Amino acid sequence: MGLFNKIKTMFNKEDSLKEIEKDEDTKNKEEEKVKEEVEIYEKGLTKSREGFVSRLANLTSKYKKVSEDYFEELEEILIMADIGVHTVVDFIERLRDRVKHEKIESTEVLKEIIVDELFIIYVDGDVLVNKINYSEEGPTVILFVGVNGVGKTTTIGKLASKMKKEGKKVLLVGADTFRAGAVEQLKEWAERCHVSFYGKENSDPASVVYDGVKKSIDEEYDVVLVDTAGRLQNKVNLMKELEKINKVITSLIPEAPQEVLLVIDATTGQNGISQAISFKEITSITGIVLTKLDGTAKGGIVLAIKEKVDLPVKFIGLGEQEQDLQVFDIEKYIYGLFKDL
Repeated sequence: MGLFNKIKTMFNKEDSLKEIEKDEDTKNKEEEKVKEEVEIYEKGLTKSREGFVSRLANLTSKYKKVSEDYFEELEEILIMADIGVHTVVDFIERLRDRVKHEKIESTEVLKEIIVDELFIIYVDGDVLVNKINYSEEGPTVILFVGVNGVGKTTTIGKLASKMKKEGKKVLLVGADTFRAGAVEQLKEWAERCHVSFYGKENSDPASVVYDGVKKSIDEEYDVVLVDTAGRLQNKVNLMKELEKINKVITSLIPEAPQEVLLVIDATTGQNGISQAISFKEITSITGIVLTKLDGTAKGGIVLAIKEKVDLPVKFIGLGEQEQDLQVFDIEKYIYGLFKDL
């Protein structure tokens, strides 16, 4: 049985969690949670599935046997899914090698291998860390970076709400101080989520962050979520600003910030990947938040980001609701993308 079929079986079996040694009530809650998350992935990846996977299925119907024409059309489908040209070229070569060495002739057989190989591309022998690196003592500081319009503030709000429900004491800090309405927008999210807020418009971002982090220490907050400016037009200025912010955070909490998350809009495709490359050049990024994945038919951007910038996708946005911001899970992603194949 191929890797994808194992994933499919795992998510389709009602007793998929039966090996977990927990009491019945806890087990049922865990099963319901997994089922709900899988459904969110399924729904959120509908556009990508209908575009990419339907074309892949049609290709298998068109060509019963593996041929050069088949590979050429497959390459085009993968590039159209925003997986990235370099990744696709390497991927096709890997497939050619497997076809040759395993003497594969049927495109039906190759279809499952394609999904398995896409999974392998993302994992690539790494230990995937998609969880937040929480501090053992004192506040955990998470810095959010990204250009304007990618859904940064909304992401912070959704994450704050999730953390609040998990019992954490959360503080939002508005350090995007010069964009009109940015501080007020974050404050509104804080009020909506019933978490605390600190921010001042038209103030030095680093001084706002310093005061906010100092407040989090004095008042014993668990998590500080910091919104920053998204100006990428002048990399030098932004780099200096982020360096200053990092410096004042470290002066108060030496091991902070524990996370620097780059927020990217999935619907911008290769432009989003260019942003990731640019931000990686000017500051230390620990992970990616990929928003609006439900709004694109090019769900392959997840694989392209991993290949281009080699950073883990920690969260993905699959809709407007708070629960649609999900911790990224490669197995749920692969299942949600290929379930109809």
